[in-house]
Amino acid sequence: MSVAGTYDCVTDTPLGRQKGVLTITPEGVDSFTGNISGDLGSMAIKDGRLSGNALAWNMRMTMPMPMDLDCKATVEGDRLEGTIKAGMFGTMTLTGTRRAA
Repeated sequence: MSVAGTYDCVTDTPLGRQKGVLTITPEGVDSFTGNISGDLGSMAIKDGRLSGNALAWNMRMTMPMPMDLDCKATVEGDRLEGTIKAGMFGTMTLTGTRRAA
């Protein structure tokens, strides 16, 4: 099954649970693009890399403060689980469920 799709996600952050919508669009065999949008705005996926059902990407957060994010996740069926490394704030968990097409 492809990792492509739109996922309703929750990230456990120091500011509490943040909801967002993550869109993943594969480009070729080993890369992808997309974005995540939520209450704090939208962030584009940069350097999206695919290896089977494992994803890795970077994002640049601007709100509430500028910060580079290092993200990793695995897709199993319609479930996404991963982590977001947020500099001095440490590592946060990311979970999501793919929306039905």
